[in-house]
Amino acid sequence: MGVNAALILVWSGLFAQGGFLGRVFDEWASDAQEFVRFKLPHLLLIAIIAFILMRLLRIITLRMIRVAERHAVDDVRIAQVKTLSGVIRATGFTIIGLIAGFSALAVVDINLGPLLASAGVAGVAIGLAAQTIVKDVINGILIIVEDQFNVGDTVKLAGLSGVVESMTLRKTTVRDADGSLYVIPNSQITTVANLSVGYTVATVNVSVDFSVHPDEVQKLLTKIASDIRNSDEFKSVMVADPQVLGVDAIKGSELIFPVVFKTLATKQYGPIREFRRRVRLALEEHNMLPGNPYHVISSFREKAQPGDAVAAQISTPAQDPTTLKPPESNPFSAE
Repeated sequence: MGVNAALILVWSGLFAQGGFLGRVFDEWASDAQEFVRFKLPHLLLIAIIAFILMRLLRIITLRMIRVAERHAVDDVRIAQVKTLSGVIRATGFTIIGLIAGFSALAVVDINLGPLLASAGVAGVAIGLAAQTIVKDVINGILIIVEDQFNVGDTVKLAGLSGVVESMTLRKTTVRDADGSLYVIPNSQITTVANLSVGYTVATVNVSVDFSVHPDEVQKLLTKIASDIRNSDEFKSVMVADPQVLGVDAIKGSELIFPVVFKTLATKQYGPIREFRRRVRLALEEHNMLPGNPYHVISSFREKAQPGDAVAAQISTPAQDPTTLKPPESNPFSAE
């Protein structure tokens, strides 16, 4: 009992008003009062502001998706808006969270200098290592916002042509006509040629023989092009009447007539194939020969007179130099 009584006296002395643990508890109570009185309201205010900002950002992004679903013409555009809204929401939440966290640390008197210095060094290292990815993401956001192209469009990107199969904020995949799949980082896309927007202008060059009268060919090609324009199969894809531009060039014995078709984007192949088929049949029906760029027509028709040196020179074919006999005399000894 004596030992227990001694221990009780010691502990009671430590927790006494002026004892060691008593002073510690008094300081803790004072710090807690100060925290509850001054710092806790600041922390609550920071949390409330951060929560309100996150809610507003969430409402704005959801509003973007609803507007897109109400006014978008296809599901591709809706998917793009959802992707962009998700990126905005995630980025905004991260920024708001970082600002709120740093503000809370400053309220509780934690020195942010070393933390910010370390974050700055780490940020520089990450930025140098991932600067290409950052460029990809930024360019991907601009592509989606500006609606430069969509999934399913026929495009020319970074020197490659094909149909866009998929697109993200970092890369775009394009499938070529031969089936090859190209993965293009968005930072490499500097110029976009979208072949699926608006209309397409295609030119077909028709070649006929020099002997055919140009006016007859003009009328024939105009009739064929007009029939295709008004046909039930192709009138829905034609934007304007085809134009037969007349004789554009003469090469050898051929006359070249360009015919211009203006159709909906990427819909020019059907009318062009049908036009070529009908031209082939019409030329045969009207006894018109196709042109030959290697056949030269001579228009010199003067009759040669007997004794005329010029006529004799024209009528006498030139001798082939490869058939000439070598000289019998020695050219060095003159023998």
